[in-house]
Amino acid sequence: MTTSHELASPSRRAILAAPLVLPAVVGGTSSGSALARPGPASDTLVAFYSRTGNTRVIAGQIRRARGADLFEIRTVEPYPEDYERTVEQARRETEASFEPALATDALDIARYRTIYLGFPIWGQTAPPAIRSFLKAHAWAGKTIRPFVTHGGYGLGTSMAVLASHSRGALRAPPFAIEADQERRTLSRVTDWLGAA
Repeated sequence: MTTSHELASPSRRAILAAPLVLPAVVGGTSSGSALARPGPASDTLVAFYSRTGNTRVIAGQIRRARGADLFEIRTVEPYPEDYERTVEQARRETEASFEPALATDALDIARYRTIYLGFPIWGQTAPPAIRSFLKAHAWAGKTIRPFVTHGGYGLGTSMAVLASHSRGALRAPPFAIEADQERRTLSRVTDWLGAA
C-alpha cells in the first residue's frame, strides 16, 4: 500500500535527474538539443544520447564533477515510445548503416579538448544517433572519454564504431555499466500479467 509520504517523496532517479532538467530548459532551443553551461567557459563537454534516462543521469554527474558543458544528442525524428518498436527500428537502421538526422544547436566542438561521450548499447553496438553525431564533427586532437550503459551484453562493437567515426581522436578506456531496467521491468510486468 502506498502512503501519502511515498507519493510526495521523489524517487532517487528523479532527484538525480532534476539538475539536468533546468539547464536543458534554459539552454535549449527550438531544435530540440540543449547546450547547458554551468558557469565560465569550459574546455570539457559532456555529450550524451539517452532514451530512458539512465545515460542522462550519468551525464549529469560527470558535468557536475568536471564543471563541463552539457549537450544532449537528439534525433529530428524521435524513436517510438514503445520499447520493442524502438529495438526493431534500431536493428533495421544499424543493418542499413543508417545515420539519422540530428536536431542540433550550433555546437562549436572545436573549443573542447575533452569530450565525455555517453550512450546506451543498442543491438550490441552504438545507437545510430551516435554515428551521426561522430560523423558531424572533426575529432583530430580531441580526447573522447566514452561512458556506456548496457543491458548485460557489454560494449559490443561500440568501440569499433567510435574508432571508425572519430579518426584522429585519442579514445580513453570506456566506463561501462549495466542499466537494463526497462527490459527487466517490461519482462516482469509481462510475467505478472500472464499469471493473472
